[in-house]
Amino acid sequence: MASHFSGALQLTDLNDFITPSQECIKPVQIKKAPPSKGRSKIEITEDGSYLSVDANSGKSTKLQKAEITLNDCLACSGCITSAETVLVAMQSHEKFYEVLQENNSTSANQKKVIVVSVSPQARASIAVKQAINAKNAALALSIFFKRLGASFVLDTTFTRELGLIKSAEEFMERYKNKEKMPKTLPMLTSSCPGWICYAEKTHGKLVIPHISTVKSPQQITGTLVKELLSKHYGKTPSQIYHVAIMPCYDKKLEASRQDFYNDVYATGDVDLVLTAGEVQVMLENESTLLAHLLNEKDSVNFEVVQELKPTYLSNETLLNHSGGGSGGYLDYVYRSAAKELFGVTVDKIIYKTMRNNKDFREVILKDEEGKSLLHFAAAYGFRSIQNLVQKMKRGKCPYHFVEVMACPSGCLNGGGQIKEDDADREKQKHILAMVEKVYNEIPTTAPGENEDVKRELDNLKDDSERTERLLQTQYHAVETDETLSLNVKW
Repeated sequence: MASHFSGALQLTDLNDFITPSQECIKPVQIKKAPPSKGRSKIEITEDGSYLSVDANSGKSTKLQKAEITLNDCLACSGCITSAETVLVAMQSHEKFYEVLQENNSTSANQKKVIVVSVSPQARASIAVKQAINAKNAALALSIFFKRLGASFVLDTTFTRELGLIKSAEEFMERYKNKEKMPKTLPMLTSSCPGWICYAEKTHGKLVIPHISTVKSPQQITGTLVKELLSKHYGKTPSQIYHVAIMPCYDKKLEASRQDFYNDVYATGDVDLVLTAGEVQVMLENESTLLAHLLNEKDSVNFEVVQELKPTYLSNETLLNHSGGGSGGYLDYVYRSAAKELFGVTVDKIIYKTMRNNKDFREVILKDEEGKSLLHFAAAYGFRSIQNLVQKMKRGKCPYHFVEVMACPSGCLNGGGQIKEDDADREKQKHILAMVEKVYNEIPTTAPGENEDVKRELDNLKDDSERTERLLQTQYHAVETDETLSLNVKW
């Protein structure tokens, strides 16, 4: 299971990443030892509990067992090994089936509204495996999850567009105020949880001020779903159960962040994350081919909630954005900044590959005299991330904006996408090319042209509190206890 996490989180058994981390909460053997003068000793009871016994008074205190949750886990595979299975089982397709079964057997007023949102990258991976095109995959997945018990099946491209527009606005503000706030550039994208987790736990104070405050599409969708449907049905957010279908396991860690948890209603914005690979397992377990489900479209009840309708996963309303399979953040922000800041219309972005590394590319907008106006880059994979961070450490980072993704080749190649069983690299390259082709079958639109997106943004204009709740988040540097470290350097 560990191998499915992105390289930024997985620090072993990869040929271009760093060595194992030992800075983890890992159970260790505690041996009985005679107490030193004035100090307590540790004793082990017959049931395996640990007692701390004061050397002077003889008073014993039972020590609390350490508890590990997804929030504590860097998923580095350096310590969790078999325990990782337990952690990931908290968000698995088996758990989804349990929720569906419980929902079917409960009373009407206690039933949860189950919502499934599907990322375009995961959809493309499933479509390739099922040998159908992108539009048919969208319709068939809607039918599949409806048959299981979901009330709504959504496409996260709508909320990605909100994130793209907000990211461009944030960059423009940072650029215009770069003299007053010099430590906010380069602006680094925030939609990849593997990169965010790594940044917080290893380079917090250096990197965090540079990270965009815009939520990922997954989390924007989660907030929007809980808000709109709880109002529509008169239920609490905890009675809306949101499942996200994503291309990587890192998204499970993102969903578990405390920032995305509602303490009042004891619920997260996203309750469960499944990967494309896990959905394929579900299809196999159900002996279901997506192509066969297309004949059942007339037998499925597609309930309509008007406020949520623009986000429905449908073969008729699919959206896409230019700029590649990781969402097109660099593409849109670059074009927007060139137009708004310098009055330049960019028809085509021509990238320059850095040091023969196809996962580290840059693009420069120059004036007539050859002076650099905008310097953007895309850094994919952990090797590229290390390169970027080293530039920042040395104070020699020339970029204004960097699209950062933890996986080589970006989200279409996420660890949760459907892979070949034999791990043949050439076969995997072929599959990735096919996934990219299917992903690009959907025509692109420029963010802001969609009328439903415009309407949502207009609704947010005069409501700064809702805007922040829906679209923005924050990050936290994780302090390391050096006394627990085995001096493994990042």
